[in-house]
Amino acid sequence: MKDKITAAAISLFDKKGFSETSIQDIVESLSVTKGTFYYYFSSKEELLKDIHLGYIDELVARQESIIHLENQNSKDKLFQIVYMLIHDIKDHGASAKVFSREIRHLSEENYQIITQKRDQFRFNIEYLLKEGMNKGEFRSSLNVPLIAFGILGVTNWSYQWYNPEGASSDREIAETFTEMILQGIEPK
Repeated sequence: MKDKITAAAISLFDKKGFSETSIQDIVESLSVTKGTFYYYFSSKEELLKDIHLGYIDELVARQESIIHLENQNSKDKLFQIVYMLIHDIKDHGASAKVFSREIRHLSEENYQIITQKRDQFRFNIEYLLKEGMNKGEFRSSLNVPLIAFGILGVTNWSYQWYNPEGASSDREIAETFTEMILQGIEPK
């Protein structure tokens, strides 16, 4: 039931926004009582935090498995991470929107918990860029933090416009983004 409540909330937060969605809306969509909701979550914010943690924890775990692949160069790993982010929008678009758009509704304490995990995702990209620089795959003069923010900006904003039914597939978008990024950071 916890997973059903979470899925219903993601759908409603995506459509209506966090502020405009009540606990009553969530339970009515599932034909359950508020008692059922409160059995799993103490508040709507706790539910939002749980959604954020589930989303970012899974992304960081998948990202780290890519980074630690032994048989891939840094360029291939970068593509796989970009592809993972775009593909995730295809598979979990509502969760991506809720994660990006509704974080402002978390208390300071919960916000800090999520941003630490979000920062870890960025630090992992920085690690990958440094690894590529050390191997001569990327220019040695990169401003690593700025490039990492740029990669995240390009990919994370895609939830706003990417249409899985559109003209370009998730793979084509990831290939285009990666090519655009690499042409700016490959050794000349």
